[in-house]
Amino acid sequence: MASRPDLARLFLPAAEPALSARAFTDRKPLFYRDSVHNNQSIMSIRLPLYAALLFTTADGFAGTVKWRTQQLCKEFHAEGAAAGDFNKDGKMDVAYGPYWWAGPDFAKQHTIYEPKPLDPRGYSKNFFAYSPDLNKDGWADVLVLGFPGDESYWFENPKGKEGRWTKHSIFKVTDNESPHWTDITGDGKPEIVCSTGGFFGYATPAEDPTKEWPFTKVTGDVKVQRFTHGLGVGDMNGDNRPDLLEKNGWWEQPADTRSQPEWKFHPHQFSGPGGAQMFAGDFDGDGDQDVFTSLAAHQYGLAWFEQKDGGWVKHDLMSEDNNDAKKPRYSELHALDTADFNGDGVNDYVTGKRFWSHAPGPDGKGGEPGTHDPAVLYWYEVKPGKESGKAEFTPHLIHNDSGVGTQVTAVDVDGNGVPDVVVGNKKGCFVSFGTRE
Repeated sequence: MASRPDLARLFLPAAEPALSARAFTDRKPLFYRDSVHNNQSIMSIRLPLYAALLFTTADGFAGTVKWRTQQLCKEFHAEGAAAGDFNKDGKMDVAYGPYWWAGPDFAKQHTIYEPKPLDPRGYSKNFFAYSPDLNKDGWADVLVLGFPGDESYWFENPKGKEGRWTKHSIFKVTDNESPHWTDITGDGKPEIVCSTGGFFGYATPAEDPTKEWPFTKVTGDVKVQRFTHGLGVGDMNGDNRPDLLEKNGWWEQPADTRSQPEWKFHPHQFSGPGGAQMFAGDFDGDGDQDVFTSLAAHQYGLAWFEQKDGGWVKHDLMSEDNNDAKKPRYSELHALDTADFNGDGVNDYVTGKRFWSHAPGPDGKGGEPGTHDPAVLYWYEVKPGKESGKAEFTPHLIHNDSGVGTQVTAVDVDGNGVPDVVVGNKKGCFVSFGTRE
């Protein structure tokens, strides 16, 4: 379904992801039930000002999923957001930049650190946010991966008390624009998967999580720089060990990382400039792992790569030259996530346009291709093929004026069993709630 610039545009503030301490095994796609297609147009409804926040909804059918989008904030504070139960009331809350909002209505805003709205033509120091309980005190904290090349840090939950949260700086240099907070070691505990100083690897929470986290290198110095795009984790060879994916190939985790600290490299250029998060799944049902990712974080391109005969076959879902009018056309696919949206047992994917990834000047000139296009948000319904190279990825529009940041998170915020989508970016903070019908 193509983007619909003719639809009423919704000027709302942003909301963000969370509960991203998901284990590696939770990321594996499940397969094989068919799903129903029933596309309808998007409707937009403007609601009144409520509790100092502007709530707007955009309802629409996409396959068997209906969407309602709520904006929590209209200021730019961060490029990611997190969902977690910060007040221990059994309801999911949302954190974005200096604020968190209490669910289920998100009417009450609380402050984590001093708010300083940012110019959307610039950047934030808050690129990714997650909600693990890092000090094991039973309260969800907020972990932040900062601007590429800068520090990562976390804010300690004050256990229900109002006031600023204590900040702990724990990793001096987090490189790459698509880092992950996931389990790459297979021990059931997540790590920061990134690069630093030219090496790919991961930072493990220290015994005292307020101290510097140690970094484990899994490659030699491959000269990867801080603004590199494209990174992922997946079991690429079926040995039940998570491997590291990057735009130039994948690194195989050895059976014994102590005797073989440097992982084996399998080269393949999935993308020249690099896209966003990279995911593994057996999309064509032939028993091996394929790859799903965007191709250019600041331009166009989305594809899945079929693993075949020791190599890779590219299947475009949106070409890099953007010349297929039958498919959605939007640029700056700077974030992806995965979840089973329609409940068919198959993991689907969510992505969209990162608004002003490189902003135009005050005169409106410059920026990236499509910089003035609507900030759309899509989910791609996956129907696995029954033979090698065959798979369907059907795009469904979620919202036409929110998009993604450097992060987008699929997580069940309202507890109805359907993954929702949390976004924080230069337009603010949004939560798109999904229901199945």
